[in-house]
Amino acid sequence: MKQLVLELGPPPQPSFDNFVVGPNAAALRALGEGARVGVPIYLWGPPGVGKSHLLQAALRARGGARFDARSPLPWTADEACAHVAVDACEALDAERQHAAFALFVQPLAVIAAGRLPPVDLPLREDLRTRLGGGLVFQLQPPAEPEVRAALASEALRRGVGLPEDVVAFLLSRFERDLGSLMRWLDALDAYSLREQRAVTVPLVKRLLAEGGAPPVRDLFTDPSR
Repeated sequence: MKQLVLELGPPPQPSFDNFVVGPNAAALRALGEGARVGVPIYLWGPPGVGKSHLLQAALRARGGARFDARSPLPWTADEACAHVAVDACEALDAERQHAAFALFVQPLAVIAAGRLPPVDLPLREDLRTRLGGGLVFQLQPPAEPEVRAALASEALRRGVGLPEDVVAFLLSRFERDLGSLMRWLDALDAYSLREQRAVTVPLVKRLLAEGGAPPVRDLFTDPSR
């Protein structure tokens, strides 16, 4: 099968306003109030629940530096930086674990995220303890009505008609986390533009038959994490 290469525009910049809150109001409220020195905020959950989205939204609101498992060493924050974010904590190697721990001994407010709770992270013990020593929130995916509303809102922003039967088709056959569904919307938007056809269930099936798939965004930069 031929793999389609779909040219996509940049997604909206992550913000608190465009995060689908669902059952995560407490985490959103804590991030809105901000982390404090010595009291980090740690978010965990499966892919697609918006961990990276919230880290980036917090830094956009307050300023600061963001690091992850591919950020070059050394990790430094300038004197004007009061907040730092550490993403994908489960993937940090030994050197970056040392760099992450060093952030905690500076007068910085730390926010962090990973796929596992602090106690289960494959990290050195002192770093696990620091990450779990503040506010810890398990992010949950939004309920189906909120997912449907988010897809409809994003389709409206793009000017894409997204019928209910297409949404039902996507929900019944693919991963139901919002990040994956938004990537399907990316793919359908690009494919419908290329084919000059409206988004319909037959168009979705045609995309699949031609080997189309939603774009795979980078683990460390995809804000839908």
